[in-house]
Amino acid sequence: MEVFFLGTGAGVPAKKRNVSAIALKLLAEQGTIWLFDCGEGTQHQILRTSLKPGKIDKIFITHLHGDHIYGLPGFLASRSFQGGESKVTIYGPEGIEKFVRMSLSVSKTVLKYPLEIVEINEGRIFENDRFIVEAKLLEHGISSFGYRIVEKDYPGSLLVEKLKQDGVPPGPVYKRIKNGETVTLEDGRVIDGRQYIGPPQKGRVVAVLGDTRVCKNSVLLARDADLLIHEATFSHGAEELAYDYYHSTTVQAAGIAAKANVKRLCITHISSRYDRDAWDMLVKEARRIFPETIMAEDFKEVSVPLAKRE
Repeated sequence: MEVFFLGTGAGVPAKKRNVSAIALKLLAEQGTIWLFDCGEGTQHQILRTSLKPGKIDKIFITHLHGDHIYGLPGFLASRSFQGGESKVTIYGPEGIEKFVRMSLSVSKTVLKYPLEIVEINEGRIFENDRFIVEAKLLEHGISSFGYRIVEKDYPGSLLVEKLKQDGVPPGPVYKRIKNGETVTLEDGRVIDGRQYIGPPQKGRVVAVLGDTRVCKNSVLLARDADLLIHEATFSHGAEELAYDYYHSTTVQAAGIAAKANVKRLCITHISSRYDRDAWDMLVKEARRIFPETIMAEDFKEVSVPLAKRE
């Protein structure tokens, strides 16, 4: 699991930061990529990477401000022109379907793949055999959601050495034991397969928050996450400005990370008022509150490793 940042700026495109778009690469886990927001120029950003548009099958929109959705019609159209045939599902606030359908209709764009659009409310919005995605409303000028992506736990590993110590020879029976079945051995012994399976491997949690002031739901979404992606539009000292514009500062983002007990914080949605020379200052502000802080940059990839087995 890797997080790849395609756009990390706020409001309008800048020379060093395009507007919001984040790719969650789940290629090893299920052969797909999920996109979180799709600001203007996202498809151009993708062209500069090894990401394959055809692998993107889910798009999660945090809110309907232009810097988070203006790239959607172009991306969807290009994916079709480039031969994409697999279904795409878009999740987002009320109004996202009208925006997408109208854009495609007015431009006479016909997609060669199925498109499903799900207008969400708070709660569990997606689940398959590997992942759960939950959404909660944040505090912004319009409805803005944060997403919590939970990877389900992996089964425990087979305790081969314990089996050998107990005189269970290798063979097809090992598969049944790993499945937790109760099996009868050739010597008549009956063993419970669950006794030969180690503890489960805990899955990973990533929280991707939309634009927001400091709020309770940010902490709930981020609780014990391996990685929290939180906007930090403004620097410390600009709290009043951040509040007025429904955004957060570096220190406020770090405070959420500390309260939520996350492993790492990645700050993004950086205002263009801060040039590259100021980026180190922004990171240092957050690290004074939460040391495990990094800053997102366009085309930066952040790995989310599995925790070590106990």
